[in-house]
Amino acid sequence: MLHSIATVSLSGTLDEKLRAIAHAGYGGAEIFENDLLTYPGTAREVGALMRSLNLRCTVFQPFRDFEGMPALLRQRTFDRAERKFDIMQELGTDLLLVCSNVSPASLGDRPRVVDDFRELGERAAARGLRVGFEALSWGRHIWDHRDSWAVVKAVNHPAIGLVLDTFHSLARAVPSESLLWIDLEKVFLLQIADAPMLTMDPLSWSRHFRCMPGQGDLPLVDYVGTLHQAGYAGPWSLEIFNDRFRAASATATAVDGRRSLLLLQDQITRRFGRAAEATLPAPVRCQGVEFLELCASEEEAPALGALLQSLGFAPTGHHRSKAVTRWSQGEINLVVNCETEGFAHTFDAVHGASVCAIGLRVGDVQAAMERARQLQISAFSQAVSPGEMMIPSVRGVGGSLIYFIDAARTRQVWESEFVTIPPSASARAAGLLKVDYIAQAMAYEEMLSWLLYYVALFEVDKAPQIEIADPVGLVVSQAVQSRDGALRITLNGSAAAQTLASRFLNHYMGAGVQHMALGTADIFASAANLARLGLEVLPIPANYYDDLVARFGLSGELVDQMMKYNILYDRDGDGEYFQMFTRAFAKRFFFEIVERRHYDAYGAANASIRLAAQSRYKVA
Repeated sequence: MLHSIATVSLSGTLDEKLRAIAHAGYGGAEIFENDLLTYPGTAREVGALMRSLNLRCTVFQPFRDFEGMPALLRQRTFDRAERKFDIMQELGTDLLLVCSNVSPASLGDRPRVVDDFRELGERAAARGLRVGFEALSWGRHIWDHRDSWAVVKAVNHPAIGLVLDTFHSLARAVPSESLLWIDLEKVFLLQIADAPMLTMDPLSWSRHFRCMPGQGDLPLVDYVGTLHQAGYAGPWSLEIFNDRFRAASATATAVDGRRSLLLLQDQITRRFGRAAEATLPAPVRCQGVEFLELCASEEEAPALGALLQSLGFAPTGHHRSKAVTRWSQGEINLVVNCETEGFAHTFDAVHGASVCAIGLRVGDVQAAMERARQLQISAFSQAVSPGEMMIPSVRGVGGSLIYFIDAARTRQVWESEFVTIPPSASARAAGLLKVDYIAQAMAYEEMLSWLLYYVALFEVDKAPQIEIADPVGLVVSQAVQSRDGALRITLNGSAAAQTLASRFLNHYMGAGVQHMALGTADIFASAANLARLGLEVLPIPANYYDDLVARFGLSGELVDQMMKYNILYDRDGDGEYFQMFTRAFAKRFFFEIVERRHYDAYGAANASIRLAAQSRYKVA
């Protein structure tokens, strides 16, 4: 099927947009009228540019306030239509999008509307052109695709058809089953947009909050899948109005859009029981975090090692040919890379000591890499020394890497790459068992892009987006996680310049892992061990614990224990969550220690307490 995107979805000049669209692999583009009006070249030149880029002009749009105008204005609407037809022929498209009338002057008389479209159909057919009628969700008289279809059906003209838009239908909660009543031969174009679920007027919702499939909450798989199953084989075209996208790179947004259409197509194929027909390998199912790789200079490595020891980690292996040390505890592996050349060194030069890579266990490495390739996620490779294993990887947040490791060969990786370090008699573990989740901070404008990255590549669900009060602004957070909890990642961003997330980006020189949550089966035993090891934890005010007693009715003994070790608490139904935090290492990243008791969230209720406590150290 033809994938297309409206030029209004991207930033830049019209020629820049078209080149970005072609580079991302689309077969077509909708020319939005305002993009043409502001372009210094002619419509004929734009058409020639599109053909040189192997792009089909899917539609010219929008033609507004056409149907049902009073007699004094009616002739003017047809004069405007004839001018649109001239432009269409110069562009090289045969389809004009007419959106339902919003003018206060328009008449709701249905026979009159039908007559208007019948005449427009005659004029279009005389030029070999077609007209698609779209119901705007804020239309004055027609705001439901069932009504726009009734008009098209009554007109009964071969040049008059329907344009369906997922946003307009789903914003009005029109049942997707109603699509089955439509003659699909009369559906000339399907426009696709997702959106978060918001309570606001459809016009504002549409103009500012549309997003790519997979980034929002609308049931697109049901809607588009219903059409696909019924036999619709026409273009799928993105029409996205979003303030963030208009300020972002046209190239990056175009790639995201193409990725989102591939994801939607894959989801529909699998949802409707035809997985064998899928062109993409299955979403990557992560079986766990095998390692986190931290880069560090020779100057910062000793302090980082001291922090890891105070967390109960011990060095368990030296790389056979590189300045790389494996630190372990429970199932957790932290790899500290102090090489003076290569990827980790470059990452350290930009960011300082930080998490430069994440190693994930998967069942089929090649399938994971192939899905990434088809989704236009860049692979990474660098030279390896003789005897070293080549571990496939892709680029991740902030230029970091995600390694895919065969879950059946993890032992071989460690044994072939590392020389075992005998356990030290002085080593003391703290009872930490596994990587619970990874928190990544990024620019607010990038959050939707990275959300799409994870939901497209991995078999994960996305949690509702939440807002967290930082003492100097709001932080937006959204989690993605596999259903078994093997992979949990939170994405965090803020438009406020002084929030912790924003300060992290400035100090860190870009997006990356802000903290790592490590799981334990007994947080109080772990806290006692960590205290003996000298771990510096984030102090929590006594007022917080006074409030806990009132909110949850916890025993005084339990609250005293939490207060002693600066442990925070949350409850969700019968589930309980205990968490404590370290001070930040060089203001770049920190650790969280967590215990989950049938609890599946991330302690968002405590985030403002933690952020306030951390903000007291922003100068120190």
